[in-house]
Amino acid sequence: MTMDMNSARERLEQLTDRRRRRFLHGGGLAAAGLIAGVGMPALAQTTTPAPAPAVPPADVLNFALNLEYLEAEYYLRGTRGLGLPEAAVQGTGNLGMVEGGRKVPFETRELQKVFEEVARDELAHVLFLRQALGQAAVARPMIDLSRSFNAAAQAAGLVPAGGTFDPFANENNFLIGAFIFEDVGVTAYKGAAPLLEDKGLIEAAAGILAVEAYHAGYVRTVAFMRKLFKETRAISDLRDAADGAEDKDQPVIFFQNDSDPNSEYISNIAPVDDNALAFSRTPQEVLNIVYLGAQPGGFFPGGMNGTIR
Repeated sequence: MTMDMNSARERLEQLTDRRRRRFLHGGGLAAAGLIAGVGMPALAQTTTPAPAPAVPPADVLNFALNLEYLEAEYYLRGTRGLGLPEAAVQGTGNLGMVEGGRKVPFETRELQKVFEEVARDELAHVLFLRQALGQAAVARPMIDLSRSFNAAAQAAGLVPAGGTFDPFANENNFLIGAFIFEDVGVTAYKGAAPLLEDKGLIEAAAGILAVEAYHAGYVRTVAFMRKLFKETRAISDLRDAADGAEDKDQPVIFFQNDSDPNSEYISNIAPVDDNALAFSRTPQEVLNIVYLGAQPGGFFPGGMNGTIR
């Protein structure tokens, strides 16, 4: 039994080592070339800096609010056909419109029900952060749910150059679009934790992070069950190329042989480090992803509102 356990452990370690994986089709595609290939200037890639001290709590919460605006608009429009109510988008800074988004023609009732729950959660997050910020809450910035997905899908190789990707066309596309956001939200909240000193705010942020992790785990699980391996790998590689020099992001599956998609694999529902800890992203790394390498651009064509933008 000891030998069997050791063999199993060695095998798991070999497969898990694929976290230091290469692109699905091989080759090191440089971040600059990847983003610039869809007409967006690449940001300089640097080593992750240490968190900056003494950031005003309102700045951190408003940064989170911008991200919650994006997620809420995506899920509300996909499940209800309507975005955030006008009373929930006013604030300081420029109030922006939302381009794109419509109700998804779901075929799987259970999937629709869960995404309706996610939409309710994201709406509640927006309202909670706005209440916590009071008069300091920023307005919803301009959000692009159309051209941004085209650019991301082209950069990831999901569609050819000049092609389009509509995340609202069907439930699988909506799931792929959700995969783009959810992992970023989890890593953003974890990365922001060292910027907060107030224990009440830390507890609240931890509560939102936990919910975002539930969402991300569901999205990753369904993507795994539906064998969206190529799609999630491409998006994971795109996020890695956009956020910075470190290889942090992980797909929902690791192949024994990256060049052979039919080789043995292990699931990777929870993207973690060697200690099974979720990893963090700095605000700049998050911005690199949601701006799709432009400054500003991507899902926020006019940039975020607030100080951290």
